[in-house]
Amino acid sequence: MDKPEIRVVVVTFNSGEVIGTFLDSLAKSTTRQYEVVVVDNSPQVDVGTRAAGERPEVALLRPGRNLGYGSGANRGAAGASTPWLLVANADIAFSPGSLDELIAAADRWPGGGAFGPGIINPDGALYPSARDLPSLGRGIGHALLGWCWPTNPWTASYRRERGVPREMTAGWLSGSCQLLRREVFEAVGGFDESYFMFMEDVDLGRRVGLAGHQLVYVPGAVVEHLGGHSTKRSSRRMVIAHHRSMIRYLCRQYDSPAYLPLRAALTVGLGARLLLALAFARDSAGARATRSADLLASARRPH
Repeated sequence: MDKPEIRVVVVTFNSGEVIGTFLDSLAKSTTRQYEVVVVDNSPQVDVGTRAAGERPEVALLRPGRNLGYGSGANRGAAGASTPWLLVANADIAFSPGSLDELIAAADRWPGGGAFGPGIINPDGALYPSARDLPSLGRGIGHALLGWCWPTNPWTASYRRERGVPREMTAGWLSGSCQLLRREVFEAVGGFDESYFMFMEDVDLGRRVGLAGHQLVYVPGAVVEHLGGHSTKRSSRRMVIAHHRSMIRYLCRQYDSPAYLPLRAALTVGLGARLLLALAFARDSAGARATRSADLLASARRPH
């Protein structure tokens, strides 16, 4: 057998009912050789995950506790010798040829360090998976208005929900599925393990960009995100984790002593948002996707 070109790292948590679909669709997504590392954060291995670990292409790692997403992904990527890393959630279904299309995009973008596919939701919505880095102004507008007015200009600008999807650079890419050059991932230190869940992909994107590499959205490569499988069982905990991670990320962007009042204001404001989210929101994200996945049929490469 040829040496694998891609290491696929999938972090699971009680994901036995979806990991089979992940692996079956992955096999149709590429003609290249790949290896899979499943990092199972579950307290006990379930039947589906155990069966996945028995596949010849799969290595099953069980740390014995829930490491969180970024830490689990780092564990799965450790020791890789492949030029490519694909990091993904277990509840992803790949369209045929989608992984090959991501690698083809990398040939078109030699300065790219990370590549994200077009992601569709089961309800037919186009998930906004390639966004700008959060700025203070856009972030406040999105946080305050996203739930009740998803098409507000701050949310639309931050999530780039305007125009026809096209291949382009972004500030960060969704951690639910992205392809990375392994050397770039290792050079920036992988995911920051201080984020248990949420914002680790934003932080990684920021550091990849600061290191001089592009992050590229590739809507011609399509995957379906089956929908927060591992977070549904503990949504209240996930809402809290999301807000903690937002506070950590934003306060780190304004870490000098002069910004102490701003950090305090951000903490109080996001704390109030957390209380509202726990009381009224159905999930931790707040703003629903506003565009149809049908737009991906018109996705085009840059001229």
